[in-house]
Amino acid sequence: MSSIFSKIISGDIPCYKIAENEDFFAFLDIAPIRKGHVLVVPKAEVDKLFDVSDELLGKWLVFAKPIAKAIEQSFPCDRCGISVIGLEVPHAHMHLVPINSADDLNFTRPKLKLTAEELKEVQSLILAHLSA
Repeated sequence: MSSIFSKIISGDIPCYKIAENEDFFAFLDIAPIRKGHVLVVPKAEVDKLFDVSDELLGKWLVFAKPIAKAIEQSFPCDRCGISVIGLEVPHAHMHLVPINSADDLNFTRPKLKLTAEELKEVQSLILAHLSA
């Protein structure tokens, strides 16, 4: 069965796309824990991070690196944190989140409720720094 992320990748579900190549797709989390929260997923439907092939695992971080740098330039933060939890969607994914402390990666906190306009602003900021 196709995951929600596969449906986003195929265009069946709309998203706020940040980047894409032949192996990966990055888009805004629409229920972020902080503004600038991006999900990075492999296009191959693999449930768990450590079931991803070694070759793809290395490429994944290389794909995510410029996105993380763009997030750091777009939002006031000490760094871009990374988290891999993988319980909510059966499709391997990493969270890139602008953080100032470890608590900023606390996924038990209430999620932000951003408007479509706010999400477009976040997307535009990240894209502007990604292409710079």
